[in-house]
Amino acid sequence: MIKKLFKKVFGASSSKNLADGGTVIPFSKHKVSRDGISYGAKRVTDGLQAAGFKAFVVGGAVRDLLLNCSPKDFDVATDATPEEVRRVFRRSRIIGRRFRLVHVMFGEDTVEVSTFRRAIDAEDAQTDEHGRILRDNEFGDQKQDAARRDFTANALFYDPTTQQIFDYHNGYADIRANTLRMIGDPMVRYREDPVRMLRAVRLSAKLGMTIDPATAKPIAKMKDLLANVPEARMFDEMLKLLLSGHAWECVKKLRSMHLHHGMLPMLDVILEQPIGEKFVKLALKSTDQRILEGKPASPAFLFASLLWHEVLVTWQAKQEAGEKPLPALFEAMDEVLNKQRAQLAIPRRYDTVMKEMWVLQPRFEQRSGVRPFRLLENARFRAAYDFLLLRCQSGEVDSEVGEWWTEFQDAGETRRAEMLQPATAANAPKKRRRRTKTPSAPTESVSTLG
Repeated sequence: MIKKLFKKVFGASSSKNLADGGTVIPFSKHKVSRDGISYGAKRVTDGLQAAGFKAFVVGGAVRDLLLNCSPKDFDVATDATPEEVRRVFRRSRIIGRRFRLVHVMFGEDTVEVSTFRRAIDAEDAQTDEHGRILRDNEFGDQKQDAARRDFTANALFYDPTTQQIFDYHNGYADIRANTLRMIGDPMVRYREDPVRMLRAVRLSAKLGMTIDPATAKPIAKMKDLLANVPEARMFDEMLKLLLSGHAWECVKKLRSMHLHHGMLPMLDVILEQPIGEKFVKLALKSTDQRILEGKPASPAFLFASLLWHEVLVTWQAKQEAGEKPLPALFEAMDEVLNKQRAQLAIPRRYDTVMKEMWVLQPRFEQRSGVRPFRLLENARFRAAYDFLLLRCQSGEVDSEVGEWWTEFQDAGETRRAEMLQPATAANAPKKRRRRTKTPSAPTESVSTLG
């Protein structure tokens, strides 16, 4: 306790250089208080330091606090091995195969703890034919751990005990200058992991930071390397982008850097067409607003929105070829989903939700008889209704349809009866024809046959 108090009071009052090349930035300069750190992260760093290890809050949490943003989560880096971390915290578990991490649980709060890693030399690293690193699983020290991180803004270490920040790559200055800069040679780093190109776009759009020219320049030449990234990893990165709270800004930036081609089937084509672009923009901005308000957002709804225009075009083409509307819609949905799987591995668990929202869209046109009541009872009505409103706002569907359903779902019994449209030959439910037995021929008697 005395040691901790001494460190807290006399830790440092001005920046100082470390023997290993790092810089220590004091609280008096950066103003990031220990109070901004989550309870779980403080418990982890305090516990590890009390056991004789180094422990820091790292990465995006430190960056976000310096930018006066609320971190989504708090990760901890330490010189303790996963087994040593596990011995310090009873409620923890070791996870991962490629690189082992420890999850330490405090009620609903889970803190991810990683051991310092080092960057592997190119000649020693296990890579594919394009230079992408396949295995990177070597423990290291704090300086080495900073060097292997992607951007200078993500390579900061915060000690909640002393409230000092350890900086090895001028990340603090870059954050203050609102600049996103790659650590090391950008061409080498992108070849090691092409997903860093997408991450640069996402962080730039999310944080409002300018990508350093040297970091941005190689992207145009190296974007084809993204084709070598496993589909599941691409999906994870796309999901982070779409659920960042700044999805529309991300998509605009992807397009400006010509990175949107191939991310989702025909997304580049959709963004060139007035109705398609307006629909995608409305869907993304609606999701951004929900996330920024702390509300849940559905990935299935998002992907259904992004793929809808292609489903619509394919559906119309099949109907023009003579197929009936409903079978044509089912075929169009399957065709579009199968096509995207070759580029972006959207998990099949989302398929059912997306298809249900899509297949309910034609039913909103049916506003007579019992059909509107049956649609209201459907489990996916609300999601499909929100989807309909986006179609109305984009100009794809007459706004009167959306207004009708907005009123109908909350109206009383009398008003609903008044709102129902008269049945027509086109929308009236088909009556089943009762089968009548064909009268059998009279049975002749034996005597007649004789």
